[in-house]
Amino acid sequence: MASPPSSSDSSPDSTAFQRLHPRVQRWIWDREWPALRPIQERAIPPILEARSDVIISAPTAGGKTEAAFLPIASALAANEVEGLGCLCVSPLKALINDQHSRLERLFEYVDLPAHRWHGDVSSSKKRDLMKAPRGLVLITPESLEAMFVSRGTTMPTLWRTVAYVVIDELHAFIGTERGRQLQSLLHRVEAAAGRRIPRVGLSATLGDMTLGARFLRQHDHESVVTIVDADDSKEVRLQLRGHIRTAPRPVGEPEDDVVSRDPAIEEAPETDEDGSLRTIADHLYRTLRGSNNLVFANSRARVEELADILRRRCEHELVPNEFLPHHGSLSKELREDVEALLKDESRAANVVCTSTLELGIDIGDVKSIAQVGVPPSVASLRQRLGRSGRRDGEAATMRAYIVEPELTPDMPTQDTLRPQLVQAIAMIDLFVVDNWCEPSDPGQLHLSTLIQQTLSLIAQHGGIEAARAFDLLCRTGPFGGLTPSDYADLLRQLGRYDLVMQTGSGELVLGVAGEQLVDHYTFFTAFSAPEEYRIAAGDRVLGSLPVVFAVYVGMHIIFAGRRWRVTDVDPMSKLLVVEPSSGGRPPTFEGSGISVHSRVRARMRDTYLSHDVPRYLDAVGRRLLEEGREAFLRLDLKTRSLVTIGKDVAFFPWVGDRAMTTVALWLKTQGIETELDGVSLTLLDCSVGRVAELVACQAQVGGLDSLALAQIVPDLVREKHDRFAPVSLLRRQFAVRELDPVGAQEAICAAAR
Repeated sequence: MASPPSSSDSSPDSTAFQRLHPRVQRWIWDREWPALRPIQERAIPPILEARSDVIISAPTAGGKTEAAFLPIASALAANEVEGLGCLCVSPLKALINDQHSRLERLFEYVDLPAHRWHGDVSSSKKRDLMKAPRGLVLITPESLEAMFVSRGTTMPTLWRTVAYVVIDELHAFIGTERGRQLQSLLHRVEAAAGRRIPRVGLSATLGDMTLGARFLRQHDHESVVTIVDADDSKEVRLQLRGHIRTAPRPVGEPEDDVVSRDPAIEEAPETDEDGSLRTIADHLYRTLRGSNNLVFANSRARVEELADILRRRCEHELVPNEFLPHHGSLSKELREDVEALLKDESRAANVVCTSTLELGIDIGDVKSIAQVGVPPSVASLRQRLGRSGRRDGEAATMRAYIVEPELTPDMPTQDTLRPQLVQAIAMIDLFVVDNWCEPSDPGQLHLSTLIQQTLSLIAQHGGIEAARAFDLLCRTGPFGGLTPSDYADLLRQLGRYDLVMQTGSGELVLGVAGEQLVDHYTFFTAFSAPEEYRIAAGDRVLGSLPVVFAVYVGMHIIFAGRRWRVTDVDPMSKLLVVEPSSGGRPPTFEGSGISVHSRVRARMRDTYLSHDVPRYLDAVGRRLLEEGREAFLRLDLKTRSLVTIGKDVAFFPWVGDRAMTTVALWLKTQGIETELDGVSLTLLDCSVGRVAELVACQAQVGGLDSLALAQIVPDLVREKHDRFAPVSLLRRQFAVRELDPVGAQEAICAAAR
């Protein structure tokens, strides 16, 4: 364009557009936008005014990034900020790289630089930024932590001019140790700057905006402005396909009704543990090939297994392989190659992934989503589905694949209920019908992260008074669940481990063990990770594996979607050297289960009681649902929750995992050992009569004491630095984080009726 169009041409009668800096308006004109999106219109005034914090919630590709940074860039340009103007914290380095490529051009229009700061950025670029801080910096929480520890004396100068703090993918931080670390770091940024800095949170999956507001500004959440994309007109297409777990078949052998068998492949000795996975892979191959799609599996091992099956299928069909793995253990180069393929419109790419592609990395237009197994949570389901249907007029599309075992006479009673399928239905209904996702628990203590932040604060200042540390971290900071007495107990315990010591003047300084801990590169993460081996083929590093299995020369593994044989193991440098092989199994990765919420289990019970059959179920799914409902009626679970199974009793309370754990601990105090079996508790070697007496008595007595129940848990260490905390505080932390005495008592009372 030779000259900018009139405002009526670019954004008709847009008061918000007129408030943007002329150079930002030019950036919009050059992209030939017909108008600003509604959330962008609504976000401009409060962000420009900078009198309040703001949360912007919209689906993936809904314009959140521009909604935040158009007014931020305008404000920095208008105020001619000389120094660092905006700090943007993101959960992933890949997200930072993606955002940087999008924002760098915008900030060039206002004559300001955009910087990346994470582990892959060179030291020279970081030094250049520290010499002349200016513009925007995109950073991870861990890199921000390292900045405080290693450059503590420069913090007041660095943050002096910061006008905005942006938290990308806000939902990814809520309720986690990493999230509490971020809250503490942002509070310390403001403490160093000596003033309150407006915060802008971006998220795609906040069902309850109050949760996001409490996270963003913990002690003043009511003043947070929330901007939610109100456009709910996007069509959602869902299919839930049921599968029966079948006997294993040789690796590489397709379904009999798809292609003829290949004798060469049949000779392969390896087999799937779950033959139904191959049936799922066959459907994925037939349905997705030729377009861009994401296939979410719930573990890195399952990602590797599926990617390998699909690659071998492509080789058998003599067609180019379109199915590629993507997970956190793969090397950065391999992940970026896959992301580039997704954005390349000239060829098809189907990526089998974990949650690494659940967040907002720009991967272009994805036709559909596949989910293999029950989604980890309703929030995750929402986020994953939002990755498809990005173009106007396109539907968000998901195919879910749920596997249930074949009915046999000796099948566990719980499995006859088809709980995996029913849980998936319940989660879909909670998302589509109720627009609900799991809330976080704001009352958690996060002792491990408090210990980390205490040591980091001491390192930042070189020494700090205990009262000042308590004030920054607990009284005005995010660790509000502790009293001064609690914090004093924590400091005394840290002193016993030589992590901290107190000088004659009363200042806290690092002890010898504390200095060693802070000086190690692993200190900057709030979470622990297992030791990892790098995997190399020739001169190329494929990625890394956590050491949760024995490694030896000659072992076969599946990694990066291919099969390898280990030719060398170097324990000193933690290196596995591999070569291509025809054999292999997916390696064992360390995983972490996600607790099922009580509302999900309650909706499962409603699903059993209902006669409605969701239209999105295929024929096998409908049959499995019918079988589950028949089992529910046969067990008479509508009117009772205790069922005799041989010498044991199955207790079906229809509550979440935290309440189930609470009930299990209470039963242990009554002399009954239990096992958690998904939707039920198995009470070992007891009778319904005895359990009925116990629940009737407890229903009369009243509430359960979660602290008393925590006393019988032998191992209270869950997070990275928990081992340094006093046992009394660990018990409180366990009670808050892993128990639900109210839900447990309600379940007990229901069983007594």
